[in-house]
Amino acid sequence: MNNNRIEDAKEHFAQILKTELARIEKIKEDKGFVDYTSMPKITIGIVGGDGIGPFIADQTQKVLEKILAEPLSQGKIEFKVVEGLTIENRVAKMQSIPDDVLAELKQCHVILKGPTTTPRKGDDMPNIESANVSMRRAFDLFANVRPVKVPEDNIDWVFFRENTEGEYILGSQGIDVTDDLAIDFKAITSQGAERIIRAAFEYAQKNNRKRVTVVTKANVIKTTDGKFLKVAQEIAKEYPDIACDDWYIDIMAAKLIDPSRRSDFEVMVMPNLYGDILTDQAAQLQGGVGTAGSANIGTKHAMFEAIHGSAPRMVDEGRAKYADPSSLIRAGVMMLEHIGYLKEARNLQMALEICGQYEKKYVLTGRNTGATNDQYTDYILETINNPSLAARYQEFTR
Repeated sequence: MNNNRIEDAKEHFAQILKTELARIEKIKEDKGFVDYTSMPKITIGIVGGDGIGPFIADQTQKVLEKILAEPLSQGKIEFKVVEGLTIENRVAKMQSIPDDVLAELKQCHVILKGPTTTPRKGDDMPNIESANVSMRRAFDLFANVRPVKVPEDNIDWVFFRENTEGEYILGSQGIDVTDDLAIDFKAITSQGAERIIRAAFEYAQKNNRKRVTVVTKANVIKTTDGKFLKVAQEIAKEYPDIACDDWYIDIMAAKLIDPSRRSDFEVMVMPNLYGDILTDQAAQLQGGVGTAGSANIGTKHAMFEAIHGSAPRMVDEGRAKYADPSSLIRAGVMMLEHIGYLKEARNLQMALEICGQYEKKYVLTGRNTGATNDQYTDYILETINNPSLAARYQEFTR
């Protein structure tokens, strides 16, 4: 009986290997990054997702429409609202991203996405793969970039999390070998490690950052994490003006909350799972995961998203109008930077910091004890439109 199970597991694993080896060949064929500034029109896809997602996506679109009013009127920018990435539609079609939705997403140059629900093992719904994981894989969005900034604590971090490998990308392809033995898989490739690590060093070089920290558990997970660390050590030699150190994930988590050490870190790069954990921890220092956005960058496409969950209970309890849109609006800042609207991105970033960390005229609590997301969005727009925006920001931050 067990021999048959072992043969089935071997066949399952063989298919995974074939898929991964084919993916490596596709990475090798990549010709480099698209130039958004040369496009006659950029299509921005707006995806509401689940739960509170459509509520915060509407607010984010409202902000961006005001900021991009001129290029919108000139036809240089267009918004495309993409429906159908709800858990109900995904379950009905038994696809993490339904084919018709994926076809619409492919018509967009960049995507701004609200949170989507991923069923857990044991939930009362099919075990559909994460829409985020599927989207990252479909568009080869290999770099997840998450900034976290807390000026009063001298924290100014940028995390580079590998997006298309590690445990998550094979998370739905594990196997129950027997009733007593479950096996999951982790994959790290030389090509995948190189491009995320090089992206971190290039960012550091272009933004005058002096340190890149590599996070692994290579002392225990010697093969995959060991490869990631070895690749990082080789790439670091190409950037002699940037210091490179490495930390294990467990002690790194401790150092991020150590007031005597956390301000030492600048740019951090790591495999998929560790990046997910550390960036949520870091966002909590900034004010919670509701305040942080992230970018998912590939050479041909990019997706920008809130990093928190879909919070269906807030919708069920009638509290969705109090959901904090800051995370998705911060993702909008990163999107503006990515497509070349640097001034607009800078103004929005300053307004977010003034409204969320300094002035705090309106405070979001997720309940009727605080502002609605509509009030908060209007507060952000009011702040951006103030002619003294830059002076006010300098007054708060000096």
